[in-house]
Amino acid sequence: EVQLVESGGGLVQPGGSLRLSCAASGFTFSNYAMTWVRQAPGKGLEWVSSINSGGGITTYADSVKGRFTISRDNGKNTLYLQMNSLKPEDTAVYYCAKLLSSRIGTVRDYRGQGTQVTVSS
Repeated sequence: EVQLVESGGGLVQPGGSLRLSCAASGFTFSNYAMTWVRQAPGKGLEWVSSINSGGGITTYADSVKGRFTISRDNGKNTLYLQMNSLKPEDTAVYYCAKLLSSRIGTVRDYRGQGTQVTVSS
């Protein structure tokens, strides 16, 4: 059974940083691309960033480019999202998701339960 468990969310002031983690199990983590998506209150799901299976290719939404960094540790079956210079508009539930192949740009097939990030003074 595929399981994705996010952690690391919380309340942070504008300009602050958080590091999200996603622990994966139930599949061969190193074989699949992964992604982060988020959902702000009252809004739809928004793609944030993706990384290929080997970790060498990453992509970002324009809204987070230069502030967020996606990474993975295939030895630990864990996906990360380092978030710096956080803004109130980054407030959302953040989800990690598995993609259907090793390459980014494919569809998601599993998603975790999410972790809340709130950016407020």
